[in-house]
Amino acid sequence: MALKCGIVGLPNVGKSTLFNCLSSAKAQAANFPFCTIEPNVGVITVPDERLTKLAELVHPGRIVPATCEIVDIAGLVKGASKGEGLGNKFLGNIRETDAIIHVLRCFDDDNVVREGGAPVDPVSDKEIIDTELQLKDLETIESQMAKTLKAAAAGNKDEKVKAGVLTAYKEVLEQGKNARTISFDTKEEQKVAHDLFLLTSKPVLYVCNVDEASAKSGNDYSRKIEEIAKSEGAEVLVIAAKTEEDIASLETYEDKMMFLEELGLEESGVNRLIKKAYALLNLETFITAGEMEVKAWTYRKGWKAPQCAGVIHTDFEKGFIRAEVIKYDDYIKYGSESAVKEAGKMGIEGKEYVVQDGDIMHFRFNV
Repeated sequence: MALKCGIVGLPNVGKSTLFNCLSSAKAQAANFPFCTIEPNVGVITVPDERLTKLAELVHPGRIVPATCEIVDIAGLVKGASKGEGLGNKFLGNIRETDAIIHVLRCFDDDNVVREGGAPVDPVSDKEIIDTELQLKDLETIESQMAKTLKAAAAGNKDEKVKAGVLTAYKEVLEQGKNARTISFDTKEEQKVAHDLFLLTSKPVLYVCNVDEASAKSGNDYSRKIEEIAKSEGAEVLVIAAKTEEDIASLETYEDKMMFLEELGLEESGVNRLIKKAYALLNLETFITAGEMEVKAWTYRKGWKAPQCAGVIHTDFEKGFIRAEVIKYDDYIKYGSESAVKEAGKMGIEGKEYVVQDGDIMHFRFNV
């Protein structure tokens, strides 16, 4: 399942620094606008301590974690919807992503210039990007409106549905709100909404990039963003990107943990960000465990057993017979698959079983 998160923000807010912490692919990070022009792309692994614990019991040949693609997109400026800065190129790169990681500068540093030389103001920064994305979405809506309304008036049922969706989005966007603030009830409406690929319909995670002293509790800047995000029903993560870069440069796990302890943190901000991004996409993990490998498989929350079987191979879904399911806690408690079976803790599930995060699964199929 190919998944892509885009890191966006104004120039010089720490996007490329954050990308470098997340990915082994290194992006140039410098104190001038448009340091990033072409998007940098890297693959990140989703931290999952369960895989390591299972491997201690199974002794597999390898551990294969879930992954997600991350894209560092060039900094946006006011007027991008009209072609300013990198304009349409930037907006096109966002359109190709599944979710947005919106980085906001929440630190003071005279050596890092804010666009236009203005004082630090993450609320204003957020509004600039929101406005540019909303304007581009309005352009998308209006380019289709006249033709759709004409066809709807002529009695085309599909176009009537589309006209209703376009009208609803237009009203919301003209109020300065994002498309994600409304939802649709019918499958027909939902399909139309999906196929519009609106920029502001994508799920968003606001990342408040703070100084090291604020890494644990945030600061006045980040708290303002948290208030706004709460009203939107959006997620927020406080992270000190420069500090995370220092942590990532340490060679041993022990050194990294010692650094985190000094900051009063139990887990790196990078790990927390990856997990939040994964959840933002409504994703969960089921696991297969054997001598060859312990592997995490990504699926959409709410999927049933046959759909999850299809993640491994389409033949598994086509010829699905049943799923043998072990709960992660049971596997850890009893120590092996055979011990779980003896304890009567292995579930035999059919086509209607809704897979749960962390399920250890073996699929039976016949094609």
